[in-house]
Parts: sequence; C-alpha cells; structure tokens
Amino acid sequence: MMRLLKLFWWSFVAVFCGLLLSFSGAYLYLSPSLPSVDSLRRIQLQIPLRVYSSDGKLIAEFGEMRRSPVRFADIPPDFIQALLAAEDDNFANHYGVDLTSLMRAATQLLKTGHIQTGGSTITMQVAKNYFLTSERSFSRKINEILLALQIERELSKDEILELYVNKIYLGNRAYGIEAAAQVYYGKSIREISLAQMAMIAGLPKAPSRFNPLVNPTRSKERRDWILGRMYKLGRIDQARYQQAINEPIDASYHVPTPELAAPYIAEMARAEMVGRYGSDAYTEGFRVTTTVPSDLQQAANTSLREGLIEYDQRHGYRGPETRLPGMTKETWLQELAKQKSLGGLEPAIVTQVEKSGILVLTRSGQEEAVSWDSMKWARPFLNTNSLGPRPQQPADVSQVGDLVRVQRQTDGSLRFVQLPAAQSALVSLDPNDGAIRALVGGFSFEQSNYNRAAQAKRQPGSSFKPFLYAAALDNGFTAASLVNDAPIVFQEAGMEEAWRPKNDNNTFLGPIRLREALYKSRNLVSIRVLQAIGIDYALNYVSRFGFNKDDLPRNLSLALGTANLTPLEIAGGWSTFANGGYKVQPYLIERIESRDGKTLFVANPPRVPANEAQPNEIAQGSGAPDTLLASTDASAPQSQTPAVAERIVDPRTTYILNSMLQDVIKRGTGRRALSMGRSDIAGKTGTTNESKDSWFSGYNADYVTTVWVGFDQPESLGRHEYGGTVALPIWMNYMGAALKDKPAHVQPEPAGLLTLRIDPLSGRAASPGTPDAFFELFKSEDTPPPMSELEPGLAIPGSPLPADEAAPIDLF
Repeated sequence: MMRLLKLFWWSFVAVFCGLLLSFSGAYLYLSPSLPSVDSLRRIQLQIPLRVYSSDGKLIAEFGEMRRSPVRFADIPPDFIQALLAAEDDNFANHYGVDLTSLMRAATQLLKTGHIQTGGSTITMQVAKNYFLTSERSFSRKINEILLALQIERELSKDEILELYVNKIYLGNRAYGIEAAAQVYYGKSIREISLAQMAMIAGLPKAPSRFNPLVNPTRSKERRDWILGRMYKLGRIDQARYQQAINEPIDASYHVPTPELAAPYIAEMARAEMVGRYGSDAYTEGFRVTTTVPSDLQQAANTSLREGLIEYDQRHGYRGPETRLPGMTKETWLQELAKQKSLGGLEPAIVTQVEKSGILVLTRSGQEEAVSWDSMKWARPFLNTNSLGPRPQQPADVSQVGDLVRVQRQTDGSLRFVQLPAAQSALVSLDPNDGAIRALVGGFSFEQSNYNRAAQAKRQPGSSFKPFLYAAALDNGFTAASLVNDAPIVFQEAGMEEAWRPKNDNNTFLGPIRLREALYKSRNLVSIRVLQAIGIDYALNYVSRFGFNKDDLPRNLSLALGTANLTPLEIAGGWSTFANGGYKVQPYLIERIESRDGKTLFVANPPRVPANEAQPNEIAQGSGAPDTLLASTDASAPQSQTPAVAERIVDPRTTYILNSMLQDVIKRGTGRRALSMGRSDIAGKTGTTNESKDSWFSGYNADYVTTVWVGFDQPESLGRHEYGGTVALPIWMNYMGAALKDKPAHVQPEPAGLLTLRIDPLSGRAASPGTPDAFFELFKSEDTPPPMSELEPGLAIPGSPLPADEAAPIDLF
C-alpha cells in the first residue's frame, strides 16, 4: 500500500514539475514578445466625432463605434455586481487567472473534444480585447494568461474593470456600457434600473445571441440568470430580486438623437475634419463646435421649408405619391414603413374620405383626421402657369389608398401637404468676421444631401448688380448720375442674331438716376454702366469680393447677373456691403477639442477692426479663400493675435450703396419687407431669365443673408414668380426671427461725405426754389456742379461717354 501511495505521489510531483517547467519555458519563450502592460494606461479607445452648435447642442455624431467612456467612479455599484456575477464572481480574489475556471474549461474540452468555455477572467478578457485576437489556440491562451498576470501586478482592480467596461462590444455598434445603455434604453448607465443593468451585463458573453432587440426571450433568460446569481451571492436582497425579475424586457433601439436639426452643417463640418485629420476624425473623439447658434438654425429650417411649401401650394396639387387601394391595414403599414419623413412631412395613407375631411393612417399605426380647410389649396396642377378648378369637397382631392404627406402642427393636428418640387438654400453670415450663423442646403437632407448653399452654382440675376454699382461709385459715378434707360442692340462679329437685352417688364423709363435704376432693377441701365466703366475694370473690381474670375462672364451679360456663383459666395460678397468695405471669409468651425477636453484649434478669422481704417486705405485683394470653413491652420497657437480683415471698398462707397439698397426695401422690388417694420435693413432681389432662379440678398449690420429658390434641373418657377415673391418671403421670416427684439443697427457714417439738394431732372445741385428737389449723398470729391454751370452738349466732367452722346443733362 505504501509503495502504491509513493507511486501516486511521485507521479503527481512529476506531472506538477513537468507542468511547471512547461509553463516556465513558455513564459521565457513568450514573455519577450508580450506588449507592455503600461501601454494600457495610455491606450486611446475609438470615440466618434461629435459636432455641436455654438450653444452646445449636439448636431451629429460620426463614427462606426458608438462609445462614451466612463470612469470607474461613475459606474453604478449594481452594474459592477451584475457584471461580476455574470463574468467573474471571484474577480476580487484571484490574481488575473482563476485556476478553478481553467480546470473546468479543460475538463469540458477533454469530455467533448471541443472548447466550450475559455475559463477567462475579466483580466484575461482585458488582455485579449486590448492586445490579442479572438483566435482559439493554446498559444494565444498562454499569452492571455501571461498578460493577465502582468496586468494584475501593474494595475488596480478598479483600473482593470474600467478598461473592460469601456472596451467590450455589446451589439448594435455599441462599445462600452455607456453606449449600450444609450442604444438600448436611451439613458445613461447611471439612470437605468437593476434589471436593465443585468441585461447589459449579460451581453459580453454573446452580443448577438442575447441581444434584447433580436432575441428578447434569450435575453430575458440570461438576465434572470444573472439576477439569480446576484441573489445567491448576496449582492441583492429578495425584494430587489423579485422586483427586477418581474420587470419586462423593454429595450428598444435608440439612435443618438441630434438636439439640433442641421444636417448640412454637420456634413460640412465632417468633411472639413476629414480634410484635417483623415480617418482619425472618426475615431479620436474630437468635439467640434460650430459658429451656428441653435435658434438661428431652427429659424432658417422653418423659414425655408414653409416658404417652399407656400410656393408649392400656389402651383397646385400634383396628386398622391402613389395609390394603394384595396389593401389591408397591415399591408399599408408595411408600405408606410418603407417611407421616410422628409423635411417634417410625414407619409400617410388615406383610409376614409368624408365631407369634413379625410382620415389617414400614419406610421405609428394610428388613424388621424385631416381637416377639409387644410386641403382647399389643392387645385390640380396643370403646368407651372396653370391650375385646374378649385376643389369643392375632399373627394375632389383624395381617394382611399392614396399615399400622401401630412404635416403635424403645433396643436397636434395634421395639415394636408405635398413634397415641394422646387428647392431652396439659405445662408446667413456675421458680416464682421464671416461666421456662418445658419445654413440650409435644401428642403430635406434625407431627400437629397446635395448642399445647394455651398455647391450649386446658379446665376444670381439682379442680386449681383450691387457689385457693379459699387464699382461704378468708385469710378466717378454718383447715386444722382443719370443713365439712359432706353433700348440697346448689340451685333458683334460671329453672332448669328443681335442681342437685344430688355427690362423684365419690357418698358423703358428714359434718363433715370443711378439710385432709382438700382431699386427699380433696370437691366438696360446696368448694361450701360458696365459699358462705361469697362469689362476689365469691372472684373478686377468684382473679384476683390472673393469671386473666381473663371465664374464671371467676360461680356456685358455680367451686368444682368449671368455669373455662376453659389449662395455661400454671394453671401460672402454681400458681407462687404454690410460691414463697411471689408473682405471676410465664410467659416464654420469655431473650436476643436480633443477627447480629454484639450483645445486643439480656435478660429481666428480676419475680422472688421473695432476702429476702422481711414477711408482711403483700400486694398486691391482678390481671389477666393482656400477653404470656406476654417479660418486658421489647426496647428496655430492658442494665444493668437486677432487677424484684421483687409479693406477692399471705400467705406463711403458702401455707405452710399447701403442707402440705395435701403431704397430697394422702401420703394423698390423689396417693398414687401416693409412689413418687418425695421429701418436698418437693405437688400436686393434677383430673378433670372424665365424665372429659373429667384434670389434675395439683404442685411443689417448684424447679419447678411442670402436666399435662393429654383429647381435642381433649371426650369421656370412660374410666369409671375420673382425674387420678391419666392425668395424674399423666406428671407423675411428668417431675418424677422433673427432680429426680433434687437435694436436697429446700421453702419456709422464715415467722414468725407456730403449731402446736397439735387435737381431731379438734371442730377445737379439744385438752385433755390427748384421744385421736387431732393437730398442725395456724395463723396466730397464727387459732388455735382450747380445748374448754373450746365452747358448744352457738354457731358459731366470725367464721364466715359463722348460729348456728342451727352444730352444737356449729365446722362450716362
């Protein structure tokens, strides 16, 4: 018997020593190639890019991995106990490796021939998740064990748990427990219940198998098992156990909801960040703060959408998007599930047609009423200029099975609408530094992510004329200069037909002052002015505003706004009129911060100085900025010297032009804006041939805003649609909200200006008693001579026109 016991003893010693020698040999062989555990303290988890408004509201999140790391101190104790009960209940006592678990895993392998469990502790899982692959092999397992032992020696248990809960994959692109709580419950991990914590704690074992969205039954079984383990281990009492076990599985998919709808802004910021940081932009946890305040962006969204809907309804109802008669409610719901809400317009299917309106089925499965009053606009669309008869009852508009669009009102009721066929863009800038304050690139980003504000080059029409008028004012013209509004014909070599430009109403006013020509938008006057100052001078002058010369036609059609420019470029150029003559560059990104809150970039845009330069200090700058978004390089030091914008136009010129553009509001094509009741706004309408593009650009000293409306594939907006009927109402609604409760803010009057009484017939200084004389602004060196100096056949001194073409008045 003693001999047998000795045999067993020495056999055990031999096996133990063999295992010890094998493990020691493996350690000596593998340890040199093991990574440094200290690197875990410096490791950077992938965190998505987040874009915010200037007042801190989330606009968008970009990145494959949804992750929001949490510190150990912020992890609820109940979750820690649930996790340990599920994954490693001996975590507090072992040193990285649990021999009992490993022996259990080895026994299962010997019995079945297959690996059932890995016997891994949480520390071993940290080693695998951060340093190793998921390959199932003995060499990887040994590496995992060795790393776990090193980790336990160098890190505390709290540090190990923090690394684990922030790294693990928990399904639905959620990495880490905070992201999982947000995805499944729409709450922070600190706000969910014990049962919900147990459900999340059950996911690391198999995120797809125990996913509550895909397999709620299995998920509940796993959750209940974890709760039972917590109860048996004494982590919770019976009352809490019973309460948690009776709680239903209530997980649902929660996409990170933006606090501010600004998808075009988000995409511009994303593109800029990728340009700066490459693919790291999506993983390094950058926090981007834009220049856009949420209230202005919301006002822009609402104004643009309501303006397009209003225009669209003026041109009639094009019918349902499709007809689905004779289907069951379940089939209709399946069809609705395929549709998206676009620009706040929800898809719905007509289920009943009554005298008082219609009943529609929405995607929520509810049937709701739509009143007849909201449908009366729906005259049949025949073409852009023609409508069918006015409907007399709901049955004239809709039938059962029609897939239509409805818009939910503030009182919860539904309004009958349709998706607008036309598109629009709105850009609003701070004229003092070019900061983008609001930008909308179309009716719905989900419908089309084409950013018409920054990408669509369209002809600006008459909204481009102020740039030429500024050039004229700096070339000897005055606001009182007389120009002949009369027919003109151009026949050049190579032209098959003569060009006969005309005014929009095909009328002619004869000699007309420059001021009046601008607010009445007389095309023939603009052409004659361009002739007088010369194409080369005009192109060089206009390019100062940041326009690319390649986008400007080198012919007289430039006077009619035939350049190809984006709304963002137009708004940037108009900023010079609003700020007193300085060139600013539109930009979007105000600040970039790292994952740990360190500031990486602060915008330092060229800005209008507090104390303006002298009027004659005019720079001749030209060319477009390299980027429309960021104002300085990301590596710029944080203590930056404020950049000063260059002056490109005489402030007296912009002041006179401002008064002329105010007249567009007071008595010209922008008269509708008088209803805003403001004395500090100025602007200009723009309408291209056949009304294919409708524009309005305008400003006060706080904001400059440009609105464009048209079709993506250019076609007429309608015979009676102009900048003042389509674009201006959108501009008014936005600027009305932006300037609400703000005092009037105008440019200060610069030195070197004179105000003189002018004879309305000659444009010269009026003699005492001259009837209908009016006051006009002039630069001190450009004041007109008195009537007493008028000589027949003599043109105004400095006039570019020959004397034999000049009338007894100063006529250009």
